[in-house]
Amino acid sequence: MSNRLAIAAEAKKIVFVPLGKLKKSPKNVRNVPHTKADIKALAASIAALGMLQNPVVEPELGPRGKPTGNYLVNAGEGRRLAQLLRVQRKEIDLGEPIRCVLDTEHNGTEISLAENAVRTDMHPADQYEAFAKLHTEDGMSAEDIAARFGVTAAAASEQEAQKVAGLKKQAMAEAAEAALKGKNWLPAVLRGEPHKAAA
Repeated sequence: MSNRLAIAAEAKKIVFVPLGKLKKSPKNVRNVPHTKADIKALAASIAALGMLQNPVVEPELGPRGKPTGNYLVNAGEGRRLAQLLRVQRKEIDLGEPIRCVLDTEHNGTEISLAENAVRTDMHPADQYEAFAKLHTEDGMSAEDIAARFGVTAAAASEQEAQKVAGLKKQAMAEAAEAALKGKNWLPAVLRGEPHKAAA
């Protein structure tokens, strides 16, 4: 049995891999890198809540087809970079065990494409509504929310969150229509003129 087939028998298992043993996969389809702001926001979220989605990895094989001991991250490169930022900040070290999904059954390029292309971003109005709930129901400050979600304290302020979260259904529909047209709907909403959002 080849090494690749033996590894396939272990397909789709949870493994804990030291951060320093995780490498960017050549099968990762994201060529335009994550922004520094995205990585900072992800690092803040991981520090506050842990890693909510496990990276998907496969063993790195050497020239003779034998495992090197490193793992290639087919899905989750942003999470790997966020954890490396946490190393720079001395929050964790390179020996930090990272919970990963070991998947040798599926094509790594396809896994990467699915991770990056098959998803829907949250609507910004929903984000502000969630911020408002964190203020009112959990008593979190704007600074706490900003630190946990990688946004500015101004964006996470209770006043801003309540303005957006307080939209009526019609205003939400108009804001959603504006967002679908690629327009910046937020300034009109914050001015109290949601009817102008889609104009």
